[in-house]
Amino acid sequence: MLDANLKTQLKAYLEKVTQPFEIVASLDDSDKSRELSGLLHDIVSLTDKITLREDGSDARQPSFALNRPNGAISLRFAGLPMGHEFTSLVLALLQVGGHPSKLAQDVISQIQNLEGEFNFETYFSLSCQNCPDVVQVLNLMAVLNPNIRHVAIDGALFQAEVESRQIMSVPSIYLNGELFGQGRMEVEQILAKIDTGASSRDAEKLNAKAAFDVLVIGGGPAGAAAAIYAARKGIRTGVAAERFGGQVLDTMAIENFISVQETEGPKLARALEEHVKQYDVDIMNLQRASALIPASHAGGLHEVKFESGATLKAKTLILSTGARWREMNVPGEQQYRGKGVAYCPHCDGPLFKGKRVAVIGGGNSGVEAAIDLAGIVAHVTLIEFDSQLRADAVLQNKLNSLSNVTIIKSALTTEVKGDGQKVNALVYQDRHSDELHTVVLEGIFVQIGLLPNSDWLKGVVELTPRGEIIVDAKGGTNIPGIFAAGDVTTVPYKQIVIAVGEGAKAALSAFDHLIRS
Repeated sequence: MLDANLKTQLKAYLEKVTQPFEIVASLDDSDKSRELSGLLHDIVSLTDKITLREDGSDARQPSFALNRPNGAISLRFAGLPMGHEFTSLVLALLQVGGHPSKLAQDVISQIQNLEGEFNFETYFSLSCQNCPDVVQVLNLMAVLNPNIRHVAIDGALFQAEVESRQIMSVPSIYLNGELFGQGRMEVEQILAKIDTGASSRDAEKLNAKAAFDVLVIGGGPAGAAAAIYAARKGIRTGVAAERFGGQVLDTMAIENFISVQETEGPKLARALEEHVKQYDVDIMNLQRASALIPASHAGGLHEVKFESGATLKAKTLILSTGARWREMNVPGEQQYRGKGVAYCPHCDGPLFKGKRVAVIGGGNSGVEAAIDLAGIVAHVTLIEFDSQLRADAVLQNKLNSLSNVTIIKSALTTEVKGDGQKVNALVYQDRHSDELHTVVLEGIFVQIGLLPNSDWLKGVVELTPRGEIIVDAKGGTNIPGIFAAGDVTTVPYKQIVIAVGEGAKAALSAFDHLIRS
């Protein structure tokens, strides 16, 4: 199952296993069960600390559990954890085998002290770059606390469950049989939902913090670069982010970040965060800014309020809150979000295998999505508002070569229809004749660009009609001591490499402001 190179790497990792445990597989006579058996035999051949049984009786087949002799862990994979989930498997093997995690000790203690019964199920797809983060967090929680159980389920392999639960977006997380969350969730987000006092405790901690010299709002590439450049100046630096990594976390392939030939968004986001942690930077995650109160006088402190109830103060601010997927804003879109309306074709595409879908948008993102989906689904309808596609010629040529793709131009999407549970059609208006047309389908992937995350700044910082923060050549806003960087600003060309440079520039400008004032 595993090639020689991968076996060599895995063997080195498994040397870190200190506590013996067994793998119990539940298999049937399918090809996937035979593949899983081969994978598990490869694993146990590389270490004497892990044994294998294939007499499991779990209803989900193929699946396997990782069991300690004392039975204090309930952790299972249903399916074949390869692709993006292979790392989840390796980490689970190490953690069940006694290798310590890198979580902060206060978070570990919080997990260990949780009381109650928590039966988690996570549906993932092997092509989803956000799914491993959720799977790995819940696996670790199951290792740390015997009250927590977790099963990671390959939605593409267990289609009957996906249909029964009407899952149309991954990762989809269930707790005790009820939908708990969808999309990427970090350990702090999960704990905040099941440990109800966590948010208020965190807010109290933030309120007690002394004022920062530089406070960065947002943890994407611009925010990370700003934090590093500020910290290198030896000044008190903090980063408050809704999720560290920002929009990069939702990006699949990155091939234009100079010096890095190819990487994936979540991998780059982790690298950014680890780089920031090399410096004396106070990172405050899960903090969504809600209001900005500028300093009332020169040399005063700016205040940022957060939805958690926390307030932070700083001598200078760097606003780098990035952007989010632009929505269609048509009837039915919000009602069927996660029920057929999706924004990440790489994550959710496998759930629509053999079905009919539409892609909204004819730019590079939309055409790339249509090409990828065409290899999975029965048929793709690409709908473009303009009279021509805007994607690169090479992408258009590839798209036109596909037999199961229909391209509709000069079309305005006007409504998403469904049966109350999931999407079943899309309505668009021909912009030439004004005639309305209905496309019968099961999924809609929206790829129409980004909107700046600046709603909380309206009436305070000068914005363009599109909501971008207006900045000067040094990243300065209309308010002294407040700077901005990245996709939330008027800087043209929304690219990761540009955001990094703009973040560095804003930090240098903030430092210059401090020493001059």
